[in-house]
Formats: sequence, structure tokens, C-alpha cells
Amino acid sequence: MNGLGSTDSVRRTHAPLVQRAEAILGALGGTAAALLRSAGDPVHPGPGPVVTLERSAHPALQRESGRGRFKLSYSDPCDEGALAALLAAVAAPGSPIAADPESLSILALADRLAASEIPVLIGGPTGTGKEVLSRFIHQRSPRAAKPFVAVNCAAMPETMLEALLFGHKKGAFTGATEAAQGFFRAADGGTLMLDEIAEMPLNLQAKLLRALQEGEVVPIGSTEPIKIDVRIIACANRDLPTEVAEGRFRADLFYRLNVFPLALRPLRERADDVAPLAFAMMLRHAPQGRPLPWLSAEALDVLRHHGWPGNVRELENVVRRALLLADGAAEIAVQHIVFDQPARLVGDALPAAEQTEPRRLSNIVQISEARAIIATLAACGGSRIAAARELGISERTLRYRLAAFRDAGIAVAGGRR
Repeated sequence: MNGLGSTDSVRRTHAPLVQRAEAILGALGGTAAALLRSAGDPVHPGPGPVVTLERSAHPALQRESGRGRFKLSYSDPCDEGALAALLAAVAAPGSPIAADPESLSILALADRLAASEIPVLIGGPTGTGKEVLSRFIHQRSPRAAKPFVAVNCAAMPETMLEALLFGHKKGAFTGATEAAQGFFRAADGGTLMLDEIAEMPLNLQAKLLRALQEGEVVPIGSTEPIKIDVRIIACANRDLPTEVAEGRFRADLFYRLNVFPLALRPLRERADDVAPLAFAMMLRHAPQGRPLPWLSAEALDVLRHHGWPGNVRELENVVRRALLLADGAAEIAVQHIVFDQPARLVGDALPAAEQTEPRRLSNIVQISEARAIIATLAACGGSRIAAARELGISERTLRYRLAAFRDAGIAVAGGRR
């Protein structure tokens, strides 16, 4: 996020709105990179966005000619939509966007933390913005000019994860026709983000711990360690102390990573973030060359009070859907807001859910899958390992299915190992 620069004219004419935006952005200690101006003010070229403010009975956010040029018309400086649209317009691509006090405190803390070299552990549900926060820390750090490498530990095959992280020599294993440096060496001098670190196998956790302690990696097929200079940011959507207690995560690695933990709350618990995020999603996905619709106060109210089981990813889906349904209208109204429709209940109440939920194919498949998993877990006495074997899937896949059901609001017991 950035601070604001503003002309004398805009400060006189639009003081209430400008002061509200400055209070939010100033909490992060950012330098001015965006310029606010009134119509007729000179434009001084700079690296950041330029937003022209005007009072109007018809609120609107318009893209003007030139990259990062916007015109914001608003009627009430105290209106939530006016502030949200301004925050979205001045935000740099990929930067955090927030207005909730606790979110701002987390970002301010992350800004201070960026100057250090200590590891960071970011926790929070899927879709709450852990990678965005990781990039924010990197970009505010002395390592900003060096690489930022993001690795999803759950997205890579276990058999390949070690080679992908630490590299390998040519011929080290079948298929290794060329040497590879690995993600640690690719991030040398910069930041390596390890997302979903709870999914890393135990044997690989030990090698990761050694790399962190010694500041070196040993590529597969080599006996010579290679020095590395990498700042680690680890992210987890599961409770790592619980994973440690249940033997799925090494305690020594946890304490090595947990030097400074940050926690991101679900979107439903930071309602003040919803409006600026929604406007930012609209700017991202609205077709270039077409007028931007305005998010009505009623639509914003509906968004604010939704439960957001899918967090920011679900919000992005809803905004993209609303843009299509609005189809060039000047305003996104309540009727354009269509939420995802996950099945809500399983188990004893599942037949009622089947009756009340729309009979979309995705709902039918999700309910059927949940039924099968519940029945198998029950037959296996709650053991995830036995249930996964019966279902013909890995325990990791079963854990993901259970987590996905819970994120969708489906009440499924997690079972035991």
C-alpha cells in the first residue's frame, strides 16, 4: 500500500474524503506514490496512480486515458463506497488492500517486520491473502530488488519436492537429464515463501530445518553443500501447534519458523475490508475500454454481511459474476450479486439439504462425495488412514476434501489418523 500526495485544491475541496484515506494509508507508514487532484490542477508525472476527485450526485469511478489515471465522482465523503473506490484506485497492483483496523495493524506490523531478517510464519484460512502479505513483506524489505519465489508445498508431488526445493545434479535420478538449481538457490539473496508448509512430508521437514540452520543446501546427487542467503516466509492454513502435537509436523522446525507469527482472519471477521477489495476486484476484471459500474450501497451492504466461506477468492468470483450480470449497467445492484451455493449440511440433515439446495450438478456431486466420505470414516472408526485406503485416495487428499467441505460450510468431522 502507498501513501497519498494531494494538491492544495483537492485538500480544500475534498478534505473529508482525503483525510479518511490518508488516515488508513498513513497507518502503514508508506511514502506518497499516488496523487489526488481536482479537475484543472496540473498533473505532475510520477510512478503511481493519479486520481481526479469531483463532487457529483452520481457516484462513479472511471478510467481515464493513460495508465493509472482515474476519475472518482462521489456525493457523500462519508460514504463507504467513495472511500473504498479511492483505496482501490490508488493501490499498486498486487499490494494489500484493507480498511479494517485489525488488518491495518497487521500490515503496519508486517511493514516493521520487513526490515528484519527473521523468519515469518503466516497463518490463516485458505484465500485470506497470505501470499499477498508475503509479497508485501518482501517488497518492503532490503531484499526487494532480489527474487521473490513462492512455492506451494501441497501442489507438487512428494517425490519431486526435495529436488524442486534443493536442486539436483544431472543423472541424480531417473529423468534428471539436466541439472537444476532448485527454489532455494533461485531465491538466493531474496525471499522464499513456502505456502501450505503443513503438507511437507516429515522426512523433508528435517532437511528444510538443516537448510535453515546451516544456511546451505545439498542438491540431490551431490555431496558438496552450497551456501544460500534466503529469507523464509512460511504460510499455513492449518493450526501448526495442533499438527506438532499430533506428530504431523516437527516441533524443532515449528519453533525455527515461529519466530514472528502473523495471523490473517477470515474475511467474514473483517467486514471493513470487503468494500475496498470488491472495488479492487472490479478494477481488475472489468473489460478495458468500457465504463466501470458503481457498487451500490445496497450491494455493498449485502457483501458486507455475507459469511464468505471462500474468503477473498469467493469475493473475486462474486464480483466477476456481478460484472457479467450487470452487462454494461451504470451500477451493480443487489440483483447482480449471486453468491456461491455450497451444500450446507451433511449427515443426518443431508436429505433436507438436498431438498433445499438448488439441484445443480456441482451440489449433487459435492453431497454425494460428502456422503461417501462420512460413511467410510464411520465404517473405519474415524481413522483417516483407513478411510483413505478404502476410498482409494491418499490421506493428504482426504484431508483436503474434509477441509474443503468445512470451508464450504459442510459439517464433517475430521476423523483421526
